[in-house]
Amino acid sequence: MHQLSVWTYDYLVVGGGSAGSVVAARLSEEANVTVALLEAGGHETQLSQVPGLAMDLQLSEMDWQYRAHPSTTSCLGMKDNRCNLPRGRVVGGSSSINYMLYVRGNKLDYDHWEALGNPGWGFLDVLPFFRKSEGNMDFATDPNFHGTKGLLTVEAAPWTTRLAHTFLQAGLELGYPVLDVNAASQEGFMVPHGFLRRGGRCSNAKAFLRPASRRRNLHVALNTLVKKVVINPSTRRALGVEIDGGEIVAARREVVLCAGAINTPQLLMLSGIGPAAHLRSLNITVVKDLPVGRNLQDHVAAGVTFTIQEPASLSTARLQNAPAFLRYAFLGSGPLASLGGVEGVAFVSTTYANTSVNWPDVQFHFIAGSHASDEGRHMRYILGLREDHWTSYYKPLTSRDHFTIMVLPARPRSRGFVELVSRDPRQHPKVVTNYLTEEHDVKVLLDGMRIARELGNTQAFKRLGSKLYEGAVPGCEHLPPSSPAAWECLARHLTLVFYHLCGTARMGPPGHPDTVVDPSLRVVDVSGLRVVDAAVFPTLPSANTNAAVTMVAERAAYLIQHEWQDVQQASVLTPLSSSVTSGQRGGTVGVKEEHYDEL
Repeated sequence: MHQLSVWTYDYLVVGGGSAGSVVAARLSEEANVTVALLEAGGHETQLSQVPGLAMDLQLSEMDWQYRAHPSTTSCLGMKDNRCNLPRGRVVGGSSSINYMLYVRGNKLDYDHWEALGNPGWGFLDVLPFFRKSEGNMDFATDPNFHGTKGLLTVEAAPWTTRLAHTFLQAGLELGYPVLDVNAASQEGFMVPHGFLRRGGRCSNAKAFLRPASRRRNLHVALNTLVKKVVINPSTRRALGVEIDGGEIVAARREVVLCAGAINTPQLLMLSGIGPAAHLRSLNITVVKDLPVGRNLQDHVAAGVTFTIQEPASLSTARLQNAPAFLRYAFLGSGPLASLGGVEGVAFVSTTYANTSVNWPDVQFHFIAGSHASDEGRHMRYILGLREDHWTSYYKPLTSRDHFTIMVLPARPRSRGFVELVSRDPRQHPKVVTNYLTEEHDVKVLLDGMRIARELGNTQAFKRLGSKLYEGAVPGCEHLPPSSPAAWECLARHLTLVFYHLCGTARMGPPGHPDTVVDPSLRVVDVSGLRVVDAAVFPTLPSANTNAAVTMVAERAAYLIQHEWQDVQQASVLTPLSSSVTSGQRGGTVGVKEEHYDEL
């Protein structure tokens, strides 16, 4: 039998993304433990540090380049009816390729998590962990809700177009307050905060992992694909992981999966943890029958676009030119410092919301342009838009200034799933999104689009010459313009995906049929194995997800450290020199891996 090489650490963290960067950094704060972080991707790049170029990172080598399974209810204007699902394959994960918005969600989102049988996850429990990670540079924020000393720098974008102010004025005109949506109340309008540091992207890797990488007890191996978790079938204990090439990396204490809402369920199922019938169909030995891969959730949106007569929108010609590059290079400002064109966020309640509580059911993303602003270079490639949909709907916008209000149902009820298609860890799993399959989601979306049209028709925008854009959408021509049926048809064809995938290893009370991990994020009936990423979300927060993932990682690291604090360290730990080559800095898992250093 082939002899496998073995490296041993106290903790193995699989995935160096938004969650893994935090978990590895926090666990390695204890000098007498060893931590290995295994990341399938490579380094961040200089390009990824420029906020205004966020879209250029999709379908790059920093992206897993997932595509959803063909749909009959959404993404109908995309090639093969398949929406692209970017996920970060890079240190920092999706925090290194996303649009950097810092939005936490509503406090009732987390109280709901607790009500579902997850003690310790209510808002008052998780608020300290939001604050712990946050280094908010806007000193006007409420210190009861925000942290200013955390590792993750949060700032307002140093540059916006004049449309950002107009968006706030329009909200006031409709009776909504301008407020901090991450503080006491969520319903209202604001110019968003972002994960930014001096005008550049502040990914979780930059914030947490880069300073921690100087520690000799933290070893980071990049370009290292984990194939499965190695589990003792008789004791159901995670012993370590198998990496590309057949080597085994062992864990004395725990394996912590931080691979994200697609990769984590894939790894669990490859390791024999998942729906038994599905695993047996692929000849995978079942270790534990659990609903892994179920409960997939995501935010999707439809855009309401208005043309304007003033030259105020953020087009590619204004974004990517010599003056803009020079201004960014020397001052860290200008169009390239924008949050990917997102200049406003808002939360509003539709007629379907429970108005007795402050829990808005729609989020707006205000874009100073649209996906047409780059004259189609990205639309047809990165979004996978069909040529006829580009030509008919978006192309007429390329020569006109305009803005778009993206309307997201905040708490969608539609659920999808992730399944394996083979036992090959390199083969992408099947991702069935089921966007807009629940009628309630469609009703909320259409009512949110109504409010968005009212917003664009306010005097604040009328002063810029705003006019509702009613472009032709192939497949919708037979419907009366601006009718509810026409807007629904637009949403199902030109579906805008926000890549907030979560829920596929659901947290819940042990014994519940939907539970994969318990409230301490331990995989049910499998010792030494936890999941710490968006997969554990029982429900999708009313927000962009990176802030919530960071909070979950902070709290998970706290739980892990405190569960192990009473262990007699001297009796279970071997000398550091047995795990790494003496005098080496960085990861030692195999000879082909890169090690993480500062850019």
